[in-house]
Amino acid sequence: MEYDQLAGRVRAFRKLKGFTQHELAAKLGVSVAILGSLERGTRKPDPKLLERISETLQISYDELTAERSQ
Repeated sequence: MEYDQLAGRVRAFRKLKGFTQHELAAKLGVSVAILGSLERGTRKPDPKLLERISETLQISYDELTAERSQ
């Protein structure tokens, strides 16, 4: 998956679940700058951070990353 596609999914799910960047970053224990760069697609996503994001947003990892098993 391209970073910009993932970035859009992270941002969209964050907004759908009603979190600001500040709120989600605080829950994840990362800076707003890290979350912002992830949402802009300028930061390579760390799989462990993506797992924490999916858990916090209460969605599956596959749903967040749009990975589908075949």
